[in-house]
Amino acid sequence: MALDLGWIEELRVDRSAAERRAATIPVRRSVKKAWQAAWLLKAVSCIDLTALNGDDTPGRIRRLCDKARNPVRADVLAELGAYDLSITVGAVCVYHEMIGYAVEALGDSGIPVAAVSTGFPAGLSAYETRLREIEVSVAAGAHEIDIVISRRHVLEGNWQALHEEVSAFREACGEAHMKTIIATGELGTLTNVARTSMVCMMAGADFIKTSTGMEGVNATMPVSLIMARMIRDYGARMGCRIGFKPAGGIRTAKQVLGYQMLMKEELGRPWLDADLLRFGASSLLADIERQLEHQASGRYAAGHRQPLG
Repeated sequence: MALDLGWIEELRVDRSAAERRAATIPVRRSVKKAWQAAWLLKAVSCIDLTALNGDDTPGRIRRLCDKARNPVRADVLAELGAYDLSITVGAVCVYHEMIGYAVEALGDSGIPVAAVSTGFPAGLSAYETRLREIEVSVAAGAHEIDIVISRRHVLEGNWQALHEEVSAFREACGEAHMKTIIATGELGTLTNVARTSMVCMMAGADFIKTSTGMEGVNATMPVSLIMARMIRDYGARMGCRIGFKPAGGIRTAKQVLGYQMLMKEELGRPWLDADLLRFGASSLLADIERQLEHQASGRYAAGHRQPLG
């Protein structure tokens, strides 16, 4: 849609109220035993299993894709009565150079390949280069593109420039889903988080994502609360659903349950499924699998029993 500056400028966030509300979410609800196992298996299906390291190799990506196909050990699933659920992760997220290896390794599994693009993580490459990055990643087989915005547009209040940039990225993505990383830790205020989220949705984002995972501050409950409420407001006015992806710093099963509670309370049941919720994480899976093994066997296993490929 066209940029609605009136809508953007009327957005204000009371930080203290947002922080108070966010602090209550992980403690107001509790799930135990079989119910907790069910929520955690749902969380596994929403993970974007990620490899974004300078020392990534084709072999490492193939192992990661094997883990994506079988994120929880078969004996644990069988003990939980979930063996027939065909649990996989939501996607595998890689740099452009590794797309081909991931596509080949995932085969007909139905697991999409996501590629980070547009000068990830800083977003400071030449504009034409960033557009071309999207195009070549889609051509290589990426089904989802995680783009990064130019933070300077937000810090300068240049909402028109931000809208034009994200709209161009959306067009370059074609049929691929676009997740827009707004880098909340670098935007200064929660009001900026709210306005940036709304502009990106107006520009065509399929998902809004908190962080690259490489900023000093990544996903937090307050920024996630604000982004969820922007998704709710945008959906109420425009009649469409936008996805949400918290990324960076989510490492434990306890943390991910808090984010699931946030989605359920603020947006509703549809935002517990992978088409509208993703978690940008890798180490998270190891802790979830450890908790599931405890549920199945009554014992906590050592961390090395849940290797990520």
